[in-house]
Parts: sequence; C-alpha cells; structure tokens
Amino acid sequence: MATIATTDRVDLDGLLEFVRPRHRMTLMTLRADGRPQVSPVSGGVDADGRIVVSTYPQRAKAVNLRRTPEATVLVHSDDWNGPYVQVDGTAEVLDMPSPEAEDALVEYFRCIAGEHPDWDEYRAAMRTQGKSLLRITPVSWGPVATGGFPPGRAPA
Repeated sequence: MATIATTDRVDLDGLLEFVRPRHRMTLMTLRADGRPQVSPVSGGVDADGRIVVSTYPQRAKAVNLRRTPEATVLVHSDDWNGPYVQVDGTAEVLDMPSPEAEDALVEYFRCIAGEHPDWDEYRAAMRTQGKSLLRITPVSWGPVATGGFPPGRAPA
C-alpha cells in the first residue's frame, strides 16, 4: 500500500513537543556571499523553547551566525521516512568561558542526554575545549510533514 504524504500545522507548543525528543537536525546558515552553509548537527530544546546546538567558535555555523543571526533547522525523525519540520529563527552564539555559555551547555547536555555523572568534570571539559552554544529562537515553521504520495496521486 502506498504512503500518503501528510502535513500538520502546529502552534509553538505543538512544534516544541514535536522537536523535543528529536535530536537529528540539519542546520542552515548563510555564508558571507549569501550562499547556504549546511551542517548535520545534534540539537535539543532548552527550557525557554529555543533550539540549542553545541559547536566550536571557529566553525562555519558559529561564524556565519555571528555575522547574520538567521538560521533554518530541519528537524528529522530517527526513522528516515518519519515526520520532519523546518524551523526558521533568530540565533545567538554563546562562547566559553562565559558563565552564561557554561550554564547553557549544561542545559544542552540535559535536554539531549539527561544527567551527567559529574557536572564539575563536564563544565571543566567545556572550558578546556572552548565550546560554543547556538540558541535559535523559532520565528516561523512549516507544518510537521511526512513524505509520500500527494493525496489522489498514489498508485492503486
């Protein structure tokens, strides 16, 4: 039997409910020349409803977002054929060793993997590695969608 494509429009709460358990994402930022730069990333949703991604300050995504703080995130399901959603938003980049970045990286870990066995060790590692955190505030989003045949086009 053929799969029929679906689209489900959701409000912000519905969007965050959909995104929260999904950590496989594709992040698109803009290069200086305006062309897209695309990165596969692991992400989560923080307590304030922002999509969060850990990176390094010199990575293209961080550099691009400092210059042009607009991002698009495609949130995938674990199953390749599962539902997905595109989220457009405004971004900020937090860099270690700031206390705000350190606390935000702790929250990032929690929303992706739960509790760490040694938070002091984790914080020290983030300082040593000089990590950065991207926070993307959703501004607009498409429907939660699934692939397949458009209604009325599926083979009999």
